[in-house]
Parts: sequence; structure tokens; C-alpha cells
Amino acid sequence: MYDIIIIGAGPAGLTAALYARRAEKKVLVIERETFGGQITHSPKVENYPGFTVMSGNEFADKLIEQVMLQGAEIELDSVTAIKGEAGDFTVECERGSFKGKTVIIATGAKHRQLGLERENDFTGEGVSYCAVCDGAFYKGKDVAVIGGGNSALQEAILLSKTSKSVTVVQNLPFLTGEIKLREEIEKLDNVKVILSSIVLEILGESKFEGIKIKNTETEEEADLTVDSIFVAIGQQPDNENFKDVVRLNEYGYVISDESCIPEGGIKGIFTAGDCRTKKIRQVATAISDGATAALEACSLLG
Repeated sequence: MYDIIIIGAGPAGLTAALYARRAEKKVLVIERETFGGQITHSPKVENYPGFTVMSGNEFADKLIEQVMLQGAEIELDSVTAIKGEAGDFTVECERGSFKGKTVIIATGAKHRQLGLERENDFTGEGVSYCAVCDGAFYKGKDVAVIGGGNSALQEAILLSKTSKSVTVVQNLPFLTGEIKLREEIEKLDNVKVILSSIVLEILGESKFEGIKIKNTETEEEADLTVDSIFVAIGQQPDNENFKDVVRLNEYGYVISDESCIPEGGIKGIFTAGDCRTKKIRQVATAISDGATAALEACSLLG
């Protein structure tokens, strides 16, 4: 029987584990895919207090090491359901189940897809969601970034260093990223921005050949020949398996305020990080959530 079972090993989940272990609670962290979460896809983290610059992988590695040195247990599995009540929860996974007195849902969010026909077929073969992961495959080639927020502009800047050309396709009539990123984009000679345009379809049959885009103001359509697209249009949570124990909003996020106690949820279940409703989703706020959720759980446990 664990005191606290944490679902998700991103910054929120790992911070929760750190705080829980320092309170001498028996802790299990269950992660389905990547230890460190989405931060591992960031080539540079420059907005975390105390560090001028570091890579997302470096940050994640240090946090994982710290949590394991504190004595938290780690399990690689996919959680399918949470059953029971405070003091006696069963967290069911694909390969087994675990008992816990409290549970913290810290599943983060995953990359949002465009929803195009054959998008999944071409994933890894012309469609990517991570420039850090796949950018090197397109050195000296023409690529496009779909999106206009911080993530999209960071992807474009990174790709501009190795790709022949980068075309940013944004559905709004303006870029929504931070002004510093917009200014940097404007200085790059091999980066072009196309505004007020959406992606209609993927071109090519057996091989990715580009995309068809449409200007939402003029209705004009055009083919954009590129070797790959990097989709950066936001994220979506993966909380469907928990809808019976917590309330989800229309977008699938756990409804919770800054207390990290789900609204209308079962007592003993907490939430932290990007998977919950919140205004700001940054590594700093995820870590704050992790600390809060762990301390709330420890308070309940006594």
C-alpha cells in the first residue's frame, strides 16, 4: 500500500514525488511514455528561475535523479482506471494494479493533431510534432511549421539553423508568440510567415510531398511543397480514463483551482500540471502544482 500514487512523470508529477518523499511518504510514480514529460522536447529552457539556460532533457534528467535519490519508486506502465476511495484506491494499469491511499493525476498534455486524412500515416515520414526529435532528418531541406504561438516560433527558429527554408503557417492574421520570438523570426532570412491560412490536406500518395493550404480571408488555395511539416498548434490532455473519478471540462482538462483538488471529484484524488484547468501552462506552474498537490495529499494523510 502506497501513501501516494502519482500518475505521470513530468515536472508536476516528479515535483509531487519529491515533496511527498521529503514528507516521508511511500510514493509510486507511474509513467506511460517519457520521463520528464513535454519539457524534454525543448532545446532551450531560459525562463526557469536560477538557470540562465539549459536543455529540457538536462532539466528532466536532474529532476528524475533527484526524485529517485529521495527513494520514490518508478513504474513504466499505462494507467487504465482509478477505483476505490480515499485510503483504499486501486490504480489499474495494463500490466497490473497498485494500491494507494491517495492519488495525484499529473498526466500533462500531448501534442494536438491537425486532424487531416492520412496524418497518422505520414507521422514520422513527413509529419512531425517535435523539431528537437526530427529536425536533423531535414538538414538542408524545405520545411513548414504549422502554428503561430511560442512553441511554433521556437520550432521555426531551431529549424532555421539547419533547414534550407522554413515556412510558418498560422491560421490567425497575426502571430501569437512572445514579442522576442516574433522579433527573432523577422531577422531570419530563411524563414517566411504565411498568415490567415489553414492546412486542408497532405499532398502525395506513398510519399509526403507537401500540403495544400487555404487563405481564410481570400479563400485562395495553394500547394506548399515542403519535405516535412512540424505541427505546433497546442496540446490536449489525456484524461479520458479518469472521467469517472474527476470532472472534465469540454476540452478534457480536469476541473480544478489552484488548490489542485478536483472540483466535484472523489476525496483523496488530486491533480497537478498541464492536465488541469489553468490559465498558464509553463514548467514553473507545473512545478508549483506538483508541490501543492503533494502537500494537500500529505495533509489528508496526516
